[in-house]
Amino acid sequence: MQRTLDRVVTATASVGDQGTVDGFTYGLVTPVVAFLMAGLGAALGLRCTIRSLRTARSFTAVWLALGALSIGSGIWSMHFVAMTGFTVKEAPISYDKPLTYAGLALAVVMVGIGIFIVGYRGATRMALITGGTITGLGVASMHYLGMAGMRLDGRLTYDTPLVALSVLIAVGAATAALWAAVSLRGFLASLGASALMAAAVTGMHYTGMAAMDVHLHLPPTAPDLLPTGGGAESIGPMLIGPGCFLLLAAVVLLFDPGAVTDEAERNPGAGRAAAGSGRR
Repeated sequence: MQRTLDRVVTATASVGDQGTVDGFTYGLVTPVVAFLMAGLGAALGLRCTIRSLRTARSFTAVWLALGALSIGSGIWSMHFVAMTGFTVKEAPISYDKPLTYAGLALAVVMVGIGIFIVGYRGATRMALITGGTITGLGVASMHYLGMAGMRLDGRLTYDTPLVALSVLIAVGAATAALWAAVSLRGFLASLGASALMAAAVTGMHYTGMAAMDVHLHLPPTAPDLLPTGGGAESIGPMLIGPGCFLLLAAVVLLFDPGAVTDEAERNPGAGRAAAGSGRR
């Protein structure tokens, strides 16, 4: 009887023990693929933003909407590609679908607000700061809403200074990427802006993950009896939709002559005229 009581007390005391977290279950594969997904979404979205500044005003909203969907899909896809490599040794992980898709919608809406500001106001300092801040907050909001949709037998806690750092990384790099995209010309400049945006997303993600601790609601004997995993089997099907959209956006840009030839290099006044029209 006493031994049984001791076992119950021990199990109760262990509730809330910190879980063994591994963010790189598959090594560098998931971070690299996640970075490439973020880079693809950023490249397509920033190119659409540039096209919005160099096209007839009646098509501006169309290009900006396509840009917001591209960047938002890239951010969301990057997060969940990275999460396939995230495991907690003692507990299986699954994801709440409504919250997961809400993260995608939030990313698209907030990124859309940011790039619409730049698209209609031009490359002014205030537009870039405001648009970059909102875009960066969209990246961070999507990440933490996605984490709120993670389901496991435990609770998540966060280190406040690291969370703040992750948000600053997202805002700073997103602002710089928007500036580079609309202010610099040429393929290499566009590639650099896309890489910078991808760095903002992945840097924010892994900084946010470093800020997190998992406190389990399990007795000490349970971990050996539970399957482990990062919920990859549930994440995979959800990535198909955004992935197909990114492919479609790439096809649209591929067959757009202005996107391929970068008409602003041949007609530098076009971009300035579009930007200037937004200031009035």
